[in-house]
Amino acid sequence: MNEHVKGLALTALGVLFIVPDSLFVRLIETTPITISFWRNLVAGGLILSFVLLTDGPRAVTSLRQTGCAGLAYVVLFGIASISFVMAVAHTSVANVVFILAAMPVFAALFSRVFLGEALSIRMMLTMMGVFVGLGIILRGSHETAGAHWTGDLMALVVAACFAAALTAVRSLRARSMLPAVPVSLIGTALLMAPFADIAGSFPSQWPLLLGHGFFIAVAASLMTLGPRYISSAEVSLLILLESVLAPILVWATLGEDPGVWTLIGGAVVLAVLLVSNLWVLMRYRRAQSSSR
Repeated sequence: MNEHVKGLALTALGVLFIVPDSLFVRLIETTPITISFWRNLVAGGLILSFVLLTDGPRAVTSLRQTGCAGLAYVVLFGIASISFVMAVAHTSVANVVFILAAMPVFAALFSRVFLGEALSIRMMLTMMGVFVGLGIILRGSHETAGAHWTGDLMALVVAACFAAALTAVRSLRARSMLPAVPVSLIGTALLMAPFADIAGSFPSQWPLLLGHGFFIAVAASLMTLGPRYISSAEVSLLILLESVLAPILVWATLGEDPGVWTLIGGAVVLAVLLVSNLWVLMRYRRAQSSSR
């Protein structure tokens, strides 16, 4: 298997493992803080075990060498992980995942502001289309059962923080950030511990709590490793699968209707990103072919 195929397989499998994330949040009957605590602690512990088994002490050295960019990644990834659970707890799953689909737009904005990278006409048109779709989603939040603007705002925080985390480590592209993930997850879990109902939730909810953490651990690991071998356009296209599959899974399992406004706005966001990323992918493939 060549590296490109390996990257596609790892990233796609990672996306499939992240799809049930929202469903777990809906099924676990406890507070959002408690869900976040167990989600991050279990996932962080599993990833830490994997990193120590494969890299040993070298993982610590590798993490230290990431410097300020690595620290920013740890903090921003932790904020995003907490905010995701809060978002799902306070608005519809469809709203959350469609808003998260706008992450590449935030990444482009941050790259322009902090790295001085120019915005192409394609990216500016993409931003305009995505913001129209997000506006439609926010417009319908007060009319859709289970949706609320506070959860939508938390979803925007997730998209912004994760995009900022990816921007912070752009200069470290050749280095795996997997050792930073358990530091972020376990660190945020410890910060939430005083506010979580740890003992009260585990006896009755342990299968879901452990299963949730396991799925996140696998997804985070695969989606950290896979994108190293493929283009950002291919990553973006694969991540769009979650935006399509997650609401369908929750709708089929729990009957959570995403609402007309969310479906319209989500369709706009996904269509704009699909066209934009396909355009980039075609240019990337043409450039590869001409260089051979």
